Amino acid sequence: MKNIRKIVSGLLCLAICCSVMGKEKKHLNIVFIGNSITQGALLEDPKHDAPPVKAALYLRKQQSVIGTVRYSNQGVSGSTTVDFLPQTELLFPKVVQAADRFKDETWATLLFSVMLGTNDSAITGPNGSPVSADQYRENMKTILDKLLALYPKCKIVLHRPVWYSPNTYNGAKYLEEGLNRLQSYYPELQALVLDYSKRFPGQVFLGDTDGFDYFKTHYKEELFPEKGNAGTFYLHPNKKGAAALGELWGKAIVGTIDN
Repeated sequence: MKNIRKIVSGLLCLAICCSVMGKEKKHLNIVFIGNSITQGALLEDPKHDAPPVKAALYLRKQQSVIGTVRYSNQGVSGSTTVDFLPQTELLFPKVVQAADRFKDETWATLLFSVMLGTNDSAITGPNGSPVSADQYRENMKTILDKLLALYPKCKIVLHRPVWYSPNTYNGAKYLEEGLNRLQSYYPELQALVLDYSKRFPGQVFLGDTDGFDYFKTHYKEELFPEKGNAGTFYLHPNKKGAAALGELWGKAIVGTIDN
């Protein structure tokens, strides 16, 4: 009886080992698209502490499923979906330039990580703001359609824009109206992902959705306090917050690699 148990246990271990060894690691080339939050605004050392850096670091630690991770941070402070529209030729050419550096590396998955909407939601200030929920969806669709046309085998991960305090008012005016508009974008992202799942199965995914509530709860510890026209407001992640956001993005990206 003991011998049978040993044999069964040995076969089970062998099966698990074979399964793990047989699983091919995914190599990732990631282009991060976003605004000042993605860029790492206000951080002392964004090249080491911005959310894309921390996302890549998290992904590299997932050594059982992920191999090489390379990335380009295309976050631009103050940018909106309007700024990234291909036809405006403002920021989209820089995204293409970054992605083209990875284009010939067919051994890796080209992935676009996108978080836009904060500046779209403003009452006044950023280019095109305020952007309605319907227009936000159309702008995002235009950007995604072009990316999929240029890079037919790419994956795109759409992250929900994160919370900011309802008194946010710096060079741009956000306030509670802006925060409410920001929240109206989330259902549009969900609808986009559902639509693309039918037309481009396995390519467009809903990424992080936890960051909004996370920063709403932890804003005093993980967002910078900033002086504004309506008092001290909270918008940009500090070093701790950027690390948390990067990890949330990384976890969301891991969830897409086997699809």
